[in-house]
Amino acid sequence: MAHAQHPIARRRGACRSCLVGLVAIAALTLGPATASAGPFGGLFAGARPAGVGTGTLAACPETPNCVQSSARDPRHAIAPIAATPPLEGALAELVAIAAAMPGARVVAARPDYAHLEFETPLMGFVDDVEFAIDATGGTIQVRSASRIGNSDFGVNRKRVEDLRKAFAAGRRGGAPVR
Repeated sequence: MAHAQHPIARRRGACRSCLVGLVAIAALTLGPATASAGPFGGLFAGARPAGVGTGTLAACPETPNCVQSSARDPRHAIAPIAATPPLEGALAELVAIAAAMPGARVVAARPDYAHLEFETPLMGFVDDVEFAIDATGGTIQVRSASRIGNSDFGVNRKRVEDLRKAFAAGRRGGAPVR
């Protein structure tokens, strides 16, 4: 019996056809609005939390996939980013460094506050990053949080630490770390 006519070969071809059909139906069902966000069309993006983008840092949720510089509990706490005056210029520098990172998109940038979204390339998970000037402390307060899920495998904390290093290197005249 020829390989192409073998019953198992015919079944595999039928399964492949079913899979292609299911993917096509899913793409049509999800529509063009989600088609640009990676292969999963933004299914894992989640909705922007209500407190994000308001001009002040949102509080971390109970889940461990968030860090914030004003958080008191060790699970969420992270140091603010040290900056020298003028703080508005420092914030603009920090936003430029963050915007150059893979998957970043600036949502809002004001002289005293910025909000960025970071999207993972494969699954389309979205994290919100906020920066706010703390004039009394002479620092830039920061928050980085995943929109959905429970664990982020330390991605948000690592992102803030990478930004801190790149910002410090840029301030010393060195090349930003990526």
